[in-house]
Amino acid sequence: MSRLVRLADAAALPFWRRPLTLLFVMAIGMPIAFHAWNALLNNFVIEVANFDGADIGLLHSVREIPGFLAVGVIVVLLVVREQVLAMISLMLLGVATAFTAWFPSLGGLLFLTFLSSVGFHYYETVNQSLQLQWLPKGRAPQILGWILGAASASTLVVYVLIALTWETFGLTYNTVFMLSGGATAAIALFCLLAYPQFEAPHPQLKTFVLRRRYWLYYALQFMAGARRQIFMVFAGFMMVEHFGFEVHELTGLYIVNLLINMLAAPFIGRAVGRFGERRTLMVEYSGLAMVFLMYGGVYWFGWGVVMAATLYVIDHIFFAMALALKTYFQKIADPGDIAPTAAVAFTINHIAAVFLPAALGLLWVVSPSAVFLLAALMALTSLGLALLIPRHPEPGRETIFAGLIAEPAE
Repeated sequence: MSRLVRLADAAALPFWRRPLTLLFVMAIGMPIAFHAWNALLNNFVIEVANFDGADIGLLHSVREIPGFLAVGVIVVLLVVREQVLAMISLMLLGVATAFTAWFPSLGGLLFLTFLSSVGFHYYETVNQSLQLQWLPKGRAPQILGWILGAASASTLVVYVLIALTWETFGLTYNTVFMLSGGATAAIALFCLLAYPQFEAPHPQLKTFVLRRRYWLYYALQFMAGARRQIFMVFAGFMMVEHFGFEVHELTGLYIVNLLINMLAAPFIGRAVGRFGERRTLMVEYSGLAMVFLMYGGVYWFGWGVVMAATLYVIDHIFFAMALALKTYFQKIADPGDIAPTAAVAFTINHIAAVFLPAALGLLWVVSPSAVFLLAALMALTSLGLALLIPRHPEPGRETIFAGLIAEPAE
């Protein structure tokens, strides 16, 4: 097992073995499997597994169950270090993705999707915790923007390779799933063996943490999870079902989207640092409400594929602003609360995600525009919550009411 290195001593290590570098390597490795799966999923389930809207909704509901159970990370951390758990989870994501095409049935895809989702959600839970523990508060928004840009670059490479080689070399779903999943698993194994275990200065609580003063963060996480599901499940599905996009066409849209996000992500991180979490989240949620209403316009007014594709790209830019929610929590949290609260927040984020895709899949069959109208209402609810964030959040000033209401000590 790798030796323990205190975070304060990590600067003495070679640059490639430092904690910040590890965060970037993980950010590059995860999208290879996840976004290759995402790029192929809608075409695969329609062309090979014969899915309809109800089936895709059920698949995504099952995919979100591990997110709902992310609070179980707290139990796992009693016996496994956070950094080790991140690598094991990343390997599980890779391996499960690699075998996706071997089970082209509803039951088989539900099983493989559940396994890959355990890896993805446990990795994301721990990775968020490590980011907030390892990054200095003053530079966290900017560095998170860089990390987001690196992840976008990795995703871009995946999409470009699929777009350029899918028809040229007659690739199969199985080939792409195996190569992408195998690459992510290999990167995770490298990170597990090549890096020391970094010891943060503040030991993390290994118990369930649910604090009253974090209530606004929990509420924002809940709404983010519900709203995100509608985009993740139905935006790409609309492009295939309504406009007949093929694999290389949908991947081409992803490429345009990623190029713009690669350029925007560092500026978004800088904007959060300059304008604060409150203003950034207000812009995100008001923008998303408009985008979702215009998605509905695709069905109400018969807007064409150019409008739908443009909205898809704009949608992603607004979602990138969600890093402000991370730094808001970093500013208000007790240092020892970060790991357990990350797990609790992931569970809260996925409460609606467990049932919402399946329920909305049934609504989609009747009225796709109604699904996007509901998403717009969710974005407006999030906007109302964002107004409660103070301009300068900190412990004791978690909301604009914190200075007005004296709360009992916890």
